[in-house]
Amino acid sequence: MKKIIAFSAALASVLMFTACSASRKETIKVGILHSSTGTMAISESPVRDSELLAIKEINEAGGVLGRQIEVVEEDGASDPNVFAEKARKLLVEDKVATVFGCWTSASRKAVKPVFEELFGLLWYPVQYEGMEASPNIMYMGASPNQQIVPAVDYCAENIGKRMFLVGNDYVFPRTANRIIKAQLAQLDGVCAGEEYVPMGGTDFSSIIAKIKLFKPNVILNTLNGDSNVAFFEALDRAGINSSVIPVMSFSITEQEVAKMNVEKLAGNFVSWNYYETTQGPKNEKFVSDYKNAYGSDRMTGDPIEAGYISVYMWAAACEKAMSFDVEAVRIASKGLSFNAPEGIVTIDGGNQHLYKHVRIGQINSKGQIDEVWATPLAIKPDPYLSTYHWARGL
Repeated sequence: MKKIIAFSAALASVLMFTACSASRKETIKVGILHSSTGTMAISESPVRDSELLAIKEINEAGGVLGRQIEVVEEDGASDPNVFAEKARKLLVEDKVATVFGCWTSASRKAVKPVFEELFGLLWYPVQYEGMEASPNIMYMGASPNQQIVPAVDYCAENIGKRMFLVGNDYVFPRTANRIIKAQLAQLDGVCAGEEYVPMGGTDFSSIIAKIKLFKPNVILNTLNGDSNVAFFEALDRAGINSSVIPVMSFSITEQEVAKMNVEKLAGNFVSWNYYETTQGPKNEKFVSDYKNAYGSDRMTGDPIEAGYISVYMWAAACEKAMSFDVEAVRIASKGLSFNAPEGIVTIDGGNQHLYKHVRIGQINSKGQIDEVWATPLAIKPDPYLSTYHWARGL
């Protein structure tokens, strides 16, 4: 009788271990790495929400390769060093299959060597300055020829060629402004000023004084996060609105507008590839689902949409590869298309950036962004601006 009991206990133990093992095999871990604290939380938290929405939808539809997606989330705390530390943790300790995350180029640059060393795969959801193509990063936002270059052309043709550059002091604004100055020279334009504040900087008194002195036709804004709030408040105090000197911004979406005083923003311009107002049934459903999940007052925006499609494109690449292996997924992603809220997007097999439409928008009095100009076709990504003769040497 004791032998029977012992055997039964052993069998139960084996069955329990097998069940637990099977349960573990039913999930696949992915990492989410955004700033939920610090100066970039205002921008990154909504992107994190869109990625979680996509994961929820995919899980409800059966998961990926029969496995449910399990999220391991870390806070980059708006600090590039923390981003690098957390990226290593996700890949080494948590052994995630892929990571969705970052916003600033400083955070992407910080994690890039970690992903390359450990051969992980980062899906990066934000427009950036280009001059980069890593086999371990999928670039879901615009390259400079899909945002910066057409925005400068639009300003030159519709507003004026005398431009004042304002940005945070890190890699994206510095490189973007280098591109802009080269482009302005080709357009016979004038850089009326170039000023920077630290990340999270809020003192714009001396910059506003220079803007009033040099009287540009337009301000090109590469500020991020909380600095944008302070900048537009400073412009308002100085009596500068869109009818006096319009601003073209590269890092303000509907989400940031919702956190600011819309009266101080109305009439100003932005350059992206997607807006909440973008027409089409896919976007109508996306906007509806996002608001149902997070509240009717929540707004979508370009990086939010890019984060959402990142998850779907990773899942599609895994299904195509029949594997979660990074190299297999990377190869399977080449030429992969997805019917996204912004329209059909396709991963360029050569540089792992997306073909995208360019859309110039103008902020209206309700806090929405009205599309005022767009390319008729999706534009091939050119992160190194190799097709622009004036960009040689950048």
